[in-house]
Amino acid sequence: MARKPTPFDLIRPSILMTQMIAEANLVIALRMWGMAGAWKMAPGEKQRMVTEKVAAAQASGLAMAKAALSGATPGEVASAGLKPVRRRTRANAARLTRSAAKLPR
Repeated sequence: MARKPTPFDLIRPSILMTQMIAEANLVIALRMWGMAGAWKMAPGEKQRMVTEKVAAAQASGLAMAKAALSGATPGEVASAGLKPVRRRTRANAARLTRSAAKLPR
């Protein structure tokens, strides 16, 4: 028998989504500044920002399907779907922030 959802199960997806949105906004801003010439971007950055979205969507869908088929609550299914996307946005934010920190002042 599946366990009853707790209030935290319902709040957790909102917290993950908020964190992911903040990181995604940072990544978008850093990439736009890079494309505008504010600093050098890695040669494959433009290609990367397109291809990673497909991979993240696939990983998210797979994680949600696995969670749903294992009897997870709706909040757990949503959280499972957000984890792969958030992992990528967090990694991108960290990587691009490091490259921005190396700029001459």
